[in-house]
Amino acid sequence: MGTFLQDHRNTVIAIGVLLIAFMMSAYVVPEEEQAVIIRTGEPVGVVNTPNGNTNAGLYLRIPFIDSVRRIEKRLLDLEMNDEEVLSADQQRLLVNAYARFRITDPVRMVERAGTTDGVRNALEPILNSVLRQELGRRTFQAMLTAERGNALANVRANLDRQARQYGAEVVDVKIMRTDLPEAPLQSAFRRMESDREREARTIRAGGSRDAVVIRAEADAEAARIYAESFGKDAEFYDFYRAMQSYNSTFSNPDNQSESSIILSPDNEYLRQFRGRR
Repeated sequence: MGTFLQDHRNTVIAIGVLLIAFMMSAYVVPEEEQAVIIRTGEPVGVVNTPNGNTNAGLYLRIPFIDSVRRIEKRLLDLEMNDEEVLSADQQRLLVNAYARFRITDPVRMVERAGTTDGVRNALEPILNSVLRQELGRRTFQAMLTAERGNALANVRANLDRQARQYGAEVVDVKIMRTDLPEAPLQSAFRRMESDREREARTIRAGGSRDAVVIRAEADAEAARIYAESFGKDAEFYDFYRAMQSYNSTFSNPDNQSESSIILSPDNEYLRQFRGRR
């Protein structure tokens, strides 16, 4: 009986040791991660890499000898916020941009950068540098046109070339905002407003000048026509002018008080009323 109990105890201990050894040896790699197996400081294997032959799942390692370095397999972001860039037309621009990259060679990444944060720290100044180079070749106005796409394509290509040495691949680069600093922007708006006001004043002055010329030419033409017409019949002209004078003298607008004019029937002024020429 004692021997049976001893054998049972040994079996339980053995199972426990095996279970502990399995737990220390086993590791799980999920779909969104890739792993590098490091033995005595050197990478000796990879799991679930983009171009590898293994997939996510349960794997074993040598306890106390092998360590597992887990690396993000999904896209990672690299941001550049409010960096000042000088454009080709000497405009100081505030640029917000970001790049998206992923780790395609985890072994190289571990050897060159150690972690994904190390990759970010290495790529941030490179992104800053290549953006400055590309935007420095173009004017601020050009960055508001399709030329912006060409600039970003060049930035992505240059950044990707540098990222390869850290085991990363740059997928995309975007500029979220390209603005003039606040003070120069206000100055530019004021300058544009002044230019528009000056242009409006010039147009109004030209219009007034043209109106005066047109009015003068019209008055001259009217005077010529009147002179030609009245010159053909002097008596009609005399009658027309007398009627205009009577209208001005004897008219009584509603907003004026009534007035009286006393004249002799033989007054020369009233000769047209008497039918005298």
